[in-house]
Amino acid sequence: MKAGEIGKLEGYKLVVAGDPDAEITNAYTGDLLSDVMGHAPDQSVLITIQAHKNTIAVCSLAGAVAVVICNDREVPEDMRQSAASEGVSIFATKDDQFTASVKVASLMGKVTLN
Repeated sequence: MKAGEIGKLEGYKLVVAGDPDAEITNAYTGDLLSDVMGHAPDQSVLITIQAHKNTIAVCSLAGAVAVVICNDREVPEDMRQSAASEGVSIFATKDDQFTASVKVASLMGKVTLN
């Protein structure tokens, strides 16, 4: 899946277009950034409520190419700038993390929704 495809999900807004053609092969849901650094797979999308620039630094270290910010959290300007600089896409949604995780997994073909 390409990073830009996340924006096709209903209710998902593109906040920063990092590399829309970046390949995503997995996803990781978490808010404890030290856990994300140690366990998020390369070429993943991070699904989180952590809306601050440190999240982008963690994505860069972990090899995540996109972030979905859940629960309608505001994405601050310094996070936007950091993401643009690092080439990380940011999407925002009102969905909670569980719902976002299921939707992203479905988009990736890892689960089927009935």
